[in-house]
Amino acid sequence: MGVAYVVVVVVTAAAAAFSAAVDFSGHRYVVGNAEANGVPVGWLPVLGVLKAAGAVGLVAGLLGVPVVGVLAAGGLVLFFVGAVVVHVRARTVSTIGPAVVFLVLAAGSLWLSV
Repeated sequence: MGVAYVVVVVVTAAAAAFSAAVDFSGHRYVVGNAEANGVPVGWLPVLGVLKAAGAVGLVAGLLGVPVVGVLAAGGLVLFFVGAVVVHVRARTVSTIGPAVVFLVLAAGSLWLSV
């Protein structure tokens, strides 16, 4: 296990966990962003659970269950590809930045874990 892998996975897991917590909190930025993108606000807790599961899976991969880490990274890549697509479809590219950053982190975690 390389240093780059550990650093990227830890940063990705922390970012996903933070994003999940913000989804659970119902912060007005997230609610406004969801509404602007046509995502029902009622989906935010479900989206938060998916992000939290990804974070937990990444940590599990670090702690000795590598297949879970790979699957979690792959799941987060798919999740954030979907987020980018939703932003592009809704033409809200001014707020696409965080989704792209999360996608790059998840892709880096996946790439380094394979």
